[in-house]
Amino acid sequence: MKPAADRHLPAGLPAWLAPAHRRIAGWVERLPTAPPSFALARVLDRVLLPRLPADARAAMSGRCIELQVTDFGVRVRLRLTPSGFVAAGDAGEAVLCILAPSASYWRLLRGQDDPDQLFFERALVMEGDTELGLVLKNTLDAIGPLWPQWMSGPKVRVI
Repeated sequence: MKPAADRHLPAGLPAWLAPAHRRIAGWVERLPTAPPSFALARVLDRVLLPRLPADARAAMSGRCIELQVTDFGVRVRLRLTPSGFVAAGDAGEAVLCILAPSASYWRLLRGQDDPDQLFFERALVMEGDTELGLVLKNTLDAIGPLWPQWMSGPKVRVI
């Protein structure tokens, strides 16, 4: 995780909020990973698990994957079990760590960008088991957007 002083201000936040953002993100990164991990596990059980192919389930099964939202200091650690995703806790090493700012995760969820594009833009970093990272990337490409366009609000057509 980036030190709080080096953390970029998320897109859309005014510059005058930078000191408060760095301070709050510094506090957040010291919090335990269990609460946000538990919440994300429940969401993934509903949104991703039903669409997850058997080969991806086998590759992820029992392995700790960590996601870091670099601009907010949030870390989640997940493990896939036979009954679904669970919070992995802070003990032990993650086999794969994916680091990106919140805007990059949002672009992935909405299907606006693919993981390759974000990787080459240096907006997404993967560390650890690259084979597992490739399985996740290919799975996301095959599944498509996890956040349906209809949930993003009404579209306005300009004539």
